[in-house]
Amino acid sequence: MMRVVLILLFTMASTLSIDNGEKIIARQGKVSFFSHTSVEDIKAENNQVFSIVDLEKGKVAVSMLMNAFIFEKALMREHFNESYIESDIYPKATFEGEIIGFDSAIKGEQTRIIKGIFTMHGVPKELEIKTRIENNVSGYVISGEFNTDVKDYDINIPPLLAGNIAKSITINFRFEYRPYDD
Repeated sequence: MMRVVLILLFTMASTLSIDNGEKIIARQGKVSFFSHTSVEDIKAENNQVFSIVDLEKGKVAVSMLMNAFIFEKALMREHFNESYIESDIYPKATFEGEIIGFDSAIKGEQTRIIKGIFTMHGVPKELEIKTRIENNVSGYVISGEFNTDVKDYDINIPPLLAGNIAKSITINFRFEYRPYDD
């Protein structure tokens, strides 16, 4: 597991092309999703999400292992990984983008748009996400919420189960960053 973590961190750092800028990293970010239908609610949380930010350039990268989502029911997790996300074929989701108008010198809170490409189930999609950025004594915290449509990522839901899964899924995230040392 530690080997996978190190590979993901190296990949994210090299993907961002971060040179001499100040970098911050979140090693245990949290991403959760929620699907509400009249039949059932489905929610899951992943606490093994990695993110790195270049404070000078405002660039951000996120990588998460899809099979790390925890569900209330084991059967939901099995269906999620085997039938919908196909985590054996598409083991991770990634986001690469830029924080628009970001100023790392601002202390306290700022609201910004992060614009970039979110890739899940092998399908890239451009997103603009309203985020809350807190710069406090212990570091940076970036959090937010967005909705995304299941159909945008070529996820096939069998007609028999279509009523159990919402067409639009709400995704929440929270990353607590600390300084990143090369």
